[in-house]
Amino acid sequence: MKLTLVPSSVSGGNHHGPQFLTSILVNDILAVDAGCLGLFGTAQEQTKVQHVLVSHTHIDHIGALPIFVENAYEGRRDCVTIYGSKAVLDCLQADVFNDRVWPNLIALSTKDAPFLKLVTLEPRKVIELENLRITPVPVNHVVPTLGFIIENNDAAVVVVSDTGPTDEIWQHANATPNLKAVFLEATFPNSLTWLAEVSKHLTPAMFAREVQKLQKPAAIIAVHIKARYLNQVVGELEALGIPGLEIGQFDQPYFF
Repeated sequence: MKLTLVPSSVSGGNHHGPQFLTSILVNDILAVDAGCLGLFGTAQEQTKVQHVLVSHTHIDHIGALPIFVENAYEGRRDCVTIYGSKAVLDCLQADVFNDRVWPNLIALSTKDAPFLKLVTLEPRKVIELENLRITPVPVNHVVPTLGFIIENNDAAVVVVSDTGPTDEIWQHANATPNLKAVFLEATFPNSLTWLAEVSKHLTPAMFAREVQKLQKPAAIIAVHIKARYLNQVVGELEALGIPGLEIGQFDQPYFF
């Protein structure tokens, strides 16, 4: 399994550089979130992506989705499919593809040349896409949010998405064979614990308590670090001495 954190800023070769938006590519054909999905590479490269899992509706996770859909459009029956909870799909239809923020590409889609298709994800119900098994699991954020367990026959990874302290996804992770990595957010420094608590995000100290819920060895990859606090958060994470901890590297594929 190949997994790439899509960069959302000019890194100048620094794969740990500050990031502002969230998108992850899996095997170049499936994306988790679309914050910067419409901004990477060329439009031709973006057409390789056929499936987009949307964890939740905050702008750093859906911001470039309309641009991506436009870039990927090829005027064929086979088009991009967007997967999300009912709350996510309702929001996309009411607040994004609404002829105000962006043309209503859902209504403009025809049977022979749709712009996109929408598929509702049910929590805990496994779907299979491109030889991958995907389990959406609710996490603890201020809007309905799903994390994802992504598996093939050889490896599994967990993309927790935005969350405060949570439990169910760790239960699923502990029951998942061949778990290789967990991508876990660490949004704010410890000095902003109050903000992490009200916005349901994690600080390094909270991150450490979440990792303790994992009962098997795996790489723990820290992501979703607020750009303004990058150096502070990284320093606090590295001081924890967590086995297997890595700071997420952007535009540099992971192979599991």
